Amino acid sequence: MAKQVYMAGPFFSETQNEKAGRLEKALEAHPQVSGFFSPRKHQYEEFELFSPEWQVAAYESDVAAIDACDVVVAIADFDNQDADSGTAWEIGYAHAKGIPVVVIKEDEAVTLNLMIAKSLTAYLHSVEAVADYDLENLPVVPYDGQVI
Repeated sequence: MAKQVYMAGPFFSETQNEKAGRLEKALEAHPQVSGFFSPRKHQYEEFELFSPEWQVAAYESDVAAIDACDVVVAIADFDNQDADSGTAWEIGYAHAKGIPVVVIKEDEAVTLNLMIAKSLTAYLHSVEAVADYDLENLPVVPYDGQVI
């Protein structure tokens, strides 16, 4: 059965947007994905960016999309820093709701926060690895790096 995916990850810099774009393409091509929600593509342009109205629309939409998904696929890279706080919240919220979380971290030089490392279902070393990951059966792949 194809999965509905929530795609978490930062999209504030050129590098982050490039990774998010690669993940969107991988999810579009994945045969086990029926659809996905990328917050990057839902910015509510009818509201001024970061205005109170925009904040409510973005928050409520993202929460509803996590609630409706079968799995969260998250990019943990944050320009050589620990994970983006919004991405960390999305991962934690999904985990608390019993939604499996697949975490991607391409930057091997940066450690992963313990809370993310222990709440994930699978850890992948690259965005492209999503193409070969079995989203139907969601095999456990523990994080194998250093934690903070």
